[in-house]
Amino acid sequence: MMANAKHDEPAALYRAPFDSSDADIILQSTTGVSYRVPSFVLRNTSGHFRALLQGNESWHRTPIPTDVDDHTLDRVLRMICGLETQRWESFDELEAVITLAERWDTPGPLSAIRSAITAPLFLAEPLRLYVVASHFGWEEETKIAATQTLSLSLYEQKYQPLLYRLSTKHLIALLGFHRRRRDEFKRLVDSDELFNAGNAAHNPCRLCGERTDNSTWRELKARMFVEMDRRPLGDTLTGLEMEEWPESAACWAAKCTRLGCGELNYNKLVTFQDIKTCVDRLPSTIIL
Repeated sequence: MMANAKHDEPAALYRAPFDSSDADIILQSTTGVSYRVPSFVLRNTSGHFRALLQGNESWHRTPIPTDVDDHTLDRVLRMICGLETQRWESFDELEAVITLAERWDTPGPLSAIRSAITAPLFLAEPLRLYVVASHFGWEEETKIAATQTLSLSLYEQKYQPLLYRLSTKHLIALLGFHRRRRDEFKRLVDSDELFNAGNAAHNPCRLCGERTDNSTWRELKARMFVEMDRRPLGDTLTGLEMEEWPESAACWAAKCTRLGCGELNYNKLVTFQDIKTCVDRLPSTIIL
C-alpha cells in the first residue's frame, strides 16, 4: 500500500482493516502502530473525539497518540465502526476495553458490552462482574452478579481489592444481602415450625417419653450458621460435604438415653429436606 499523501508514516505501520487512505484521522497505539479512522465516525460515536476534533483541523495533519495497547485499541475501533469482533477471551480483556470505551464516551461499545456481560465467562468471576455492572448503573446485571456472589466468602483477603472498588452504597448492599441470608437461615432453623424435634422446649422421645437431649442439634445448627456466613449460597448444607461434618455425624447418631430405648432423636432424611426448605426460602435478590 502506498503512503497517504497527507502523512509520511510508512504503510507497514498501518493495521488492517484500519489502513484505508480515505480515512482522515490517524490514531497510534503505544507500540506506534497506526489506525486510520474517518473523522465523522469518531465524532458520531465518541463524545471524547467529538470535543477533541471540533474546530481543530490540526488532527487531520498529525497522528493522535494514545496510551492504549494494540489489542484494546483494535477492539474498540472495530466496535465503534461496526466491524466484526472476536469472542471475548477473558475478563481482563473486557475490563481494558470497557475502561477505554468509558474514557472515550462511546455509548455503542458500552451497550454491546452490557448485552454480553452476563455470559458464563464473566459470571465465573461474579464479584468482578458486580463491580463493573454497579459502576455503570446496570441494575439487572448488578442483581444477577450479586446473586452469583453467594458462593463466595467476601471476607477472604483475596476479594479486598475488588471490594475497595465498590461505592459505599453497593458495598453495603452486597454485604447486607449476604448477611440477610445468613440471619434468615438462623431464624428458620431456630423455629419450631420445621424443627420441632430439636427446638421445642420439652421434646419427649417418640417411643418412651424420656426428655430428649438436643445438644447435638444445637451444635449442628451452630456449624450451619458458620457455614452460611462463609458461603451464603447454602448449597453445602444439603450436599455430601455436610455428611462429613463431625457435628452431622453426632446429630444423626444421637439416641434416647433411657436404658433399653435407643430411639434415634432425629429423622435424618426429613431433617435434610427441612434444611433444604429453609435454604430455598432465603432471599435471592439484592436490595439496591
